[in-house]
Amino acid sequence: MKILFAIKTIDGSKGGAEKVLADISSGMSVRGHHVSVLSFDNTKGRSFYDFGTKVKRIRLAVGNVLRKATFWEVITRMRVIRKVVKRHKPDVVVAFMHSSFIPCAFALIGTGVPVIASEHIVPTHYKNRKWEFLLLICSRFFVKKITVLSNNIIQTYPTFLRDKMVPIANPVKETRIPNTSEGEGNAQNIILNVGRLTDQKAQHILIEAFALLADKYPKWVVRIVGEGELLEDLKILTQKLNMANRIIFAGTTSNIDAEYSKANIFALPSSYESFGLATAEAMSHGVPPIGFADCPGTNEIIEHGKSGILVEGIDSVEKYATALESLIQSKDTRQKIGAAAKESIKKYHPENILNEWETLIKGVVKNNTQSSKK
Repeated sequence: MKILFAIKTIDGSKGGAEKVLADISSGMSVRGHHVSVLSFDNTKGRSFYDFGTKVKRIRLAVGNVLRKATFWEVITRMRVIRKVVKRHKPDVVVAFMHSSFIPCAFALIGTGVPVIASEHIVPTHYKNRKWEFLLLICSRFFVKKITVLSNNIIQTYPTFLRDKMVPIANPVKETRIPNTSEGEGNAQNIILNVGRLTDQKAQHILIEAFALLADKYPKWVVRIVGEGELLEDLKILTQKLNMANRIIFAGTTSNIDAEYSKANIFALPSSYESFGLATAEAMSHGVPPIGFADCPGTNEIIEHGKSGILVEGIDSVEKYATALESLIQSKDTRQKIGAAAKESIKKYHPENILNEWETLIKGVVKNNTQSSKK
């Protein structure tokens, strides 16, 4: 098959959805499909994630991908998408995230090329983005399927959207890198957080919770890997709590496996997640995770008391600190939960997820071909 993946930017972003796109598109190319990835990135850009040698990149250089698009940029992008698709004649377009699948849905009306929309967030994200949610609803009429990350997420959408939704989880690679976090003689024990520095990820809760424990456990530090608009605010909070030498802001990295392999605990106090890819990756390395029980995405990955800890009372600093301390105090508990976490995440092996994607894409192409012959 000839598959065209589309996304707003892959060069200017280092998020989970972009990583999944790289994994899925490269995986499909290895399986023998002709795969291209379209984005609005600058023609001289360079991908943060590896696509392999078989995936063709199409950089359209339309608008500034690092900010919200203007109305005219959206219109221009739709015109260019339609032109490119008509020239390349793919069997299907798979568009990742609403910033891509909404313009693709409208741009390809009447072309005969089916569109699969891949949504990587939950309805909570649209709470203060009602115009975007309205466009998502409208795009429903012009896409063949909408992938979301779980059956539970499907149930949070309006009934009239669910009939087009298909659950496909994110792939999580099985790591072969040994976890060295519990080795003898380690100078520091690490509580790791990986994610964009935003209100959604709520890193301030982790910082405040650790501040309650720091004096009691001087060999422990918090390491935060990620960038975002709240970096300066979080640094100010860290200084206010006299935690500047115990909270490490590490920025982003192209070798995230090395971060997981050194971590003793993974802590992500998000208010919501669509899947919790970073949590799943940490679990694949045998790192025991802590999240909130009321956080969608996190609570689907972690089984409380077995493969991680789920804290009741979302946004509670004190309860989060209590959960952290329960793991800090017991190496045996960390190792037991870490081993169970590593085992539980195997169902998300990339080959299993690629099978689901391939089945979906083949089904959409087949049905579209049959419909066009009628």
